[in-house]
Amino acid sequence: MKRNLDRAFVGIPELTRKHAEQLAQFEEWENSKNWLALHKAHYDWWMFPLDEPSSYGFAWTVYDGDIAELKQDESYLKNYEIGVEILARSWGWNIHTAKYLADTGPDQVWQKWPIRLYKCAKSLKLFGYEPQFNSMRIFARDLLRQGHSFAYSKDITSLFK
Repeated sequence: MKRNLDRAFVGIPELTRKHAEQLAQFEEWENSKNWLALHKAHYDWWMFPLDEPSSYGFAWTVYDGDIAELKQDESYLKNYEIGVEILARSWGWNIHTAKYLADTGPDQVWQKWPIRLYKCAKSLKLFGYEPQFNSMRIFARDLLRQGHSFAYSKDITSLFK
């Protein structure tokens, strides 16, 4: 299995530490209904790691070997799932029912960050969370149907087809 051996890689211990730290903020923001804080934060790279470099280079990139190691950590997986659920709720989406939430706050709506939806969805697919990935795909397709732009520096819509 391929591992991230790049010198810039922060490593699994740092990734899990940073993820847990960010999740604590997610939970704090959700509990205080401060959805704008979540929307304004920068968290994508360590909350939803991908198998591709980012603006941080290979610092937060994970490959199948790294993912296999992370999937052995029950605490990380639990935190990962909670992070996905909170992100979806921040957009007014229920990841488990694949439907919009009925009672949302004024800032609990889509924030026009398609790259975040892409990163979350692709990460879910890489980690083997097919039901959650399919839910995010339904959400993305509905946003596209509503006329929201997913324009970004690369084609991210192909993930949702």
